[in-house]
Order: sequence, then C-alpha cells, then structure tokens
Amino acid sequence: MKALAFNGSPNKEGNTYHAIKLVCAELEREGIETEIIHVGNNVISGCTACAQCIKNKNEQCVLTGDEVNDWIQKMKQADGIILGSPVHFAAMGGAMKSFLDRAFYVTSFNNSMLRHKVGVSVVAVRRSGGLPTFDQLNNYLCYSEMLIATSNYWNVIHGTLPGDAAQDEEGGQIMRVLGKNMAWLMKLVENGKGSVTPPERERKKFMNFIR
Repeated sequence: MKALAFNGSPNKEGNTYHAIKLVCAELEREGIETEIIHVGNNVISGCTACAQCIKNKNEQCVLTGDEVNDWIQKMKQADGIILGSPVHFAAMGGAMKSFLDRAFYVTSFNNSMLRHKVGVSVVAVRRSGGLPTFDQLNNYLCYSEMLIATSNYWNVIHGTLPGDAAQDEEGGQIMRVLGKNMAWLMKLVENGKGSVTPPERERKKFMNFIR
C-alpha cells in the first residue's frame, strides 16, 4: 500500500512538511510506502471551469505547463492521500488551492477516481486560521466520497519558523495519532476487499434553486 502526500507550502521543509513527516513516519512503521510531493513552490493555473475533463473522460485537465496531470495519476494509484497546507490569510496556500480545484474536479468526474480511498488533511499555522484551512481541505475529501481518518483533536500544528512545529508537543501527538489511525483505516479497506461489498456509486444529481 502507498500513501501520497501533497505539501502545499512554498517552503519545501517548513512546518507543513514537518507535520506531514510525522504522519508518514507512523504509516511507514506499519509497512505503508509514502511519497511527499512539493506543490507550494509551483506556478499552477486555477481551474477555468471549461468542463473539458468531463467531456473528454480521459482523466486529464486540458491545462498544461505544470505537473497536475502527473499528480492526478499518482493519486489514482495511491491507497491514501494526505493534504497539507500552511495558512495564508486564514485559508490554504494559493498554489495548493489551484492544484486541488483542478485535480479533484478531474478525479470526481472521471469515474470517481478517489472514492473510498483514505484521506486526511493537516495544517501548519503560526497563530490563527488553522481550523478554516482544515475545513477547506476536508471539503475536497468529503466531495470525493473518501474515507477520512481522524486524530484526537483537529489536525493543526503550530510554528512560525521552519522546525518550530517540533516544539508543539500536542500538535506532534495529533499528527502521530492521525498517522496510526490512517494506517489502521487503510488496512481495514485493503483487507475488506473481496469480502465486504462496497455500496454502489450513485450518479450525481445537480440542482439549483433559480426558477
């Protein structure tokens, strides 16, 4: 099994990376392979709502010039997904938002590629805005019918300078517990294949309330 993590911080080894590494360490102890992809230092165009990924059904975004389509295929192959972001004005980083909008649009409307995979979100913050960012990240997991592992508190770790998060003892425990629970849930899903029948996927209904 493999878990794929996305680091949405511009800093390659800042506190977001530190949080992700704590989760990955627990996964690796359980024999689960991990890979961290640095998203936050990339220039990524936002979704243009062209809907070509729905029309083409080729598991690709029509926008080119970045690695989003490569990352989508990695997500397809992974058993678990970790979304990590710093807090910018009480929200996730811009590059991460652009990536997630495009990637989850493609994966959601191309046979629900992430459905029933295990997902978690982690946030690194200096002071405030951690929970709004955590909620934003979780919205992608919920929309995709992913299975969300939890910890013993909200998945937020605190620090300013790179490495400061190591001093947040409670935050560190949150990430370790999250990693353990994620590994357990991934194993439950894997061991249930062939013996527990998953619910059938329902065709998405769309409504608006303008008459």
